Amino acid sequence: MLSNGSSVSVQLYSPRRPVVDIAEVFLWLMAVGTILCASYWSAWSAREAAIEQDKLLKDATDELPNIKSPGGSSVVDINTTSAILFVVVASCFLILIYKLMSYWFIELLVVLFCIGGVEGLQTCLVALLSRWFKRAGESFIKVPVLGAISYLTLAVAPFCIALAVVWAVYRNVSFAWIGQDILGIALIITVLQIVRIPNLKVATVLLSCAFIYDIFWVFLSKKLFKESVMIVVARGDRSGEDGIPMLLKIPRLFDPWGGYSIIGFGDILLPGLLVAFSLRYDWLANKSLRAGYFLWAMFAYGLGLLITYVALNLMDGHGQPALLYIVPFTLGTFLALGRKRGELKVLWTRGEPLRVCPHVLLESAQEQI
Repeated sequence: MLSNGSSVSVQLYSPRRPVVDIAEVFLWLMAVGTILCASYWSAWSAREAAIEQDKLLKDATDELPNIKSPGGSSVVDINTTSAILFVVVASCFLILIYKLMSYWFIELLVVLFCIGGVEGLQTCLVALLSRWFKRAGESFIKVPVLGAISYLTLAVAPFCIALAVVWAVYRNVSFAWIGQDILGIALIITVLQIVRIPNLKVATVLLSCAFIYDIFWVFLSKKLFKESVMIVVARGDRSGEDGIPMLLKIPRLFDPWGGYSIIGFGDILLPGLLVAFSLRYDWLANKSLRAGYFLWAMFAYGLGLLITYVALNLMDGHGQPALLYIVPFTLGTFLALGRKRGELKVLWTRGEPLRVCPHVLLESAQEQI
């Protein structure tokens, strides 16, 4: 027809994406639920440690300088220097992934993710099951190389390893996202239990640096690398794989184009540190849910993440830095509330409410008698 001079027109069918896919709703619930569980676990551990410390102070007032908080060795408090260093190291690691993006490098990340996922899932299951199998959780056996391990850990470990191996082998099948999300959520909860921010000052430095980090590597990196480094790494371009494993994802159920809705671990972990800190403070200060900070911090995170998905849909699916919206909501809400309630100085420096030592209260009571 073209050779005869006829006019030829071609129309391509382009189905419309739904305004909101149900996958984004489930992903929002997963992120919020993960922080919720991790915060309660962290606050419960902190309260148990505080109660145990009070008992020690009552029973051994003469040895106060030598008394340390129980379980303190299993908790890592980050400071301002390590907060800045974390973002620098994360940037270097992101560039490394971008430059070395290939099939074998993704395989290496899968192995590292499986190791972390097994450890996280094992920690969560042991902590949960020890409620019902207390004797098995407190009975230990000495294992070569590994040292003393509880019987409950030995019972749970094979299941965790099997799940990670099955996911790694079949990670390209349609339902593999379930195993990835289970391992990822367990890893995030475990990290939020171990790593803590001691005060609002460290939280401000960490989240401010993360705020700049996310914006730079999503938007500004295009000027240096001709493409968004964060988006390329998240999608796994040039690797032959379906993205890196360090994220939670759910398939877009009603999208004719298919694909996944995703959220990176950092978008849950970093704000989660602040939310967990708020609940620990509320419990130690004996604040009610309404009078405390946790409810507002949790609401701010959920709203910030919701606005992230709204912006993502308004920008026709172009990647958005989630921390661009989450950090101002969570950190801004916390700072505003602390200032309004006159507790900003305590939150900024101490990070925990002022508590009078039990032996001081006992001496005061004796003097009054």
